[in-house]
Amino acid sequence: MPTTAPARQRKKSSSARRDDVAPIIPILARKVREVEAKSQKNKLGPTNRVKFQVIAFLVREERARVKEDHELSDSARAELLKRLDGVATILAKTAARDTSLIQLLEVDQATSPVAKRMRRDWLLDAGVELPPEDLVIDDAKPKVAAPIVPAVAAERAVRPAQVEARIDSNPFLAPDPARFTPITQPRRQLDSWELMGPLYKAFAQGAGGGAATMQLPELPEFDRLSPRGLEIMVHQSRFLEAVRAGHRRFLLADEPGLGKTAQSVLAASVANAYPMLVVVPNVVKMNWAREVERWTPQRRATVITGDGNDVDAFADVFIVNYEILDRHLAWLSEIGLRGMVVDEAHFIKNLSSQRSQNVLALGQRIRETAPGGDPLLMALTGTPLINDVEDFDAIWRFLGWADGTKPGPELMESLDAAGYTPADKSFYPAARQAVIDLGIVRRRKKDVAKDLPDKLIADMPVQLDDEFGRSIAQAERELQRRLVDRYHRILTARGDRERAPGDIDEDIVHLVASGELDESRAAGTDGDNVFSMVRRIGQGKAQLAADYAVQLQRSVGKVVFFAKHIDVMDSAEKHFREAGLTSVSIRGEQTAQARQDAIDAFNEDPAVGVAVCSLTAAGVGVNLQAASNVVLAELSWTAAEQTQAIDRVHRIGQGEPVTAWRIVAANTIDQRIAELIDSKEGLAARALDGAQMPAEDVESVQLATLKSLLREALSA
Repeated sequence: MPTTAPARQRKKSSSARRDDVAPIIPILARKVREVEAKSQKNKLGPTNRVKFQVIAFLVREERARVKEDHELSDSARAELLKRLDGVATILAKTAARDTSLIQLLEVDQATSPVAKRMRRDWLLDAGVELPPEDLVIDDAKPKVAAPIVPAVAAERAVRPAQVEARIDSNPFLAPDPARFTPITQPRRQLDSWELMGPLYKAFAQGAGGGAATMQLPELPEFDRLSPRGLEIMVHQSRFLEAVRAGHRRFLLADEPGLGKTAQSVLAASVANAYPMLVVVPNVVKMNWAREVERWTPQRRATVITGDGNDVDAFADVFIVNYEILDRHLAWLSEIGLRGMVVDEAHFIKNLSSQRSQNVLALGQRIRETAPGGDPLLMALTGTPLINDVEDFDAIWRFLGWADGTKPGPELMESLDAAGYTPADKSFYPAARQAVIDLGIVRRRKKDVAKDLPDKLIADMPVQLDDEFGRSIAQAERELQRRLVDRYHRILTARGDRERAPGDIDEDIVHLVASGELDESRAAGTDGDNVFSMVRRIGQGKAQLAADYAVQLQRSVGKVVFFAKHIDVMDSAEKHFREAGLTSVSIRGEQTAQARQDAIDAFNEDPAVGVAVCSLTAAGVGVNLQAASNVVLAELSWTAAEQTQAIDRVHRIGQGEPVTAWRIVAANTIDQRIAELIDSKEGLAARALDGAQMPAEDVESVQLATLKSLLREALSA
């Protein structure tokens, strides 16, 4: 930005006040304090970073003007320079706190249209008469297509073998040049205004209140979407009707437990948005694959891991976690994606992170090249705002609602149609509603409570695909081999029985499993047995379960975290501290007073976000109903123990439906235990009702698990 200090004329008055000589300085002092306050709270979003740039530029510009003003006395000049030094000192301290600001101090940094408009408005507020070329800010700039794969990720890029076949099989991937023909828009009254700050302000103030949810269609007469045996809820059905009506961009901000995943899976079906990419945290990757199979059984999902060697390139839904997306950007940008879902979209709020840049680059590519145009784009998060209202920035960019410096065409048209400018109070409620109408959908549990069960247990399958997870899988194979060897030894010893190939002797299965269980009980968690394996699985899940609890707490508030083993509880508490969450602990070794203090703190102190509880020590006699969400990091051996844990939250006085999120290690013994617990959940009720129970229902989960492992190995 070229300096205009010599060219501009300042209005002079007869007043002797010192600010008449340099009226911009009080404005700079006020603005720099605003930036400093945001920095101290770690809330420096895009608008305040631009503000930092402009302050630095104007300080340099004003310093040059003061030094060259020969009408000033030496004492007046020294006073003004001292005041400018004060502003510069605050800038330096702020940059020392956030070193990423240092690069913004460069002379040529404040050149964006937003920075130019901010500088112009501040100078006009100071009474400065600007030349005509500084009054009109031209946003036009040549558009250069950025490479989809950033240089830092190019050397890590991979290309699964099936991808070429997928691309070659689709003749409709070439983009239509007509779609990119620039359209000349007439100038609007808002073209000269900086609008991103006022848009954020509209949400920060609430601007008239009301739920941030677009107007959704009424409930359809028939449910045409649910597969056999399943039924979507009213709030889900209304959302899907909006998709059926042609809406294609959504910030779906429903609270956890309201089925955002199912809504997204069915939305893809309604919009025929295949192939579709889903970018997720690692902890929910397996759950997404399960939900695709559950709600759209006619579609195929493939989970991308590592280098993608096992990718089904002809799948309908591609599921990848944030950490490895950079390795797959190139081929994902070439297969003709018609839809993209970003789960836990608050993960991309930091625009300087490579993770955010990867997601935004791919989202832009899909918006520009999706076959047929108008792709389905969905950002899912129960917590779109974590630190500051400017956390909206990355999500709005992904959805094409804004580009960080100005609103997108659709939003700009709505704002202009309202007829207000940021100088009008009516601008703010109208602006908030205009953004909401673009596709914000936010429902809370209490809003749809009548449609929800009072208690829901939701499994979250996770994949233990690191070295520790592979060692668990190896131990499980060794256990199965030991059981099979014993089975065959007994079968050989009973040589008087002839059996058909593949026919399993259930008496021997029971005998082998019982013997193994007796030995395992004697050894406890020492050695290589079913108890030690379950403990190792708990250790392997600890970080994933704690990470999910952090996401949940930021979405819905207080969370109760249950685990069986002390080391899992310790690991979770450490993760919560590192994430900035305050937790309390309820354990067996506590005194009665310490235990009650922890319970009271969780129920009464808003700053306490998580209660980390022992399944055995906190499973009974504890009231934690300040929360309505429970994370079961480790599985119990009995349905009753699991129910007791959940009922610490699901009890008289609880005003919301309760959701228990059970973290299950997929394709391990953990999954078998979960299935067996579910099969026995109705045991007590059947016994109390006098129902006759099959014999297998009375055996322990441990015994049933070992028998299941042996049967699987014998059938392989």
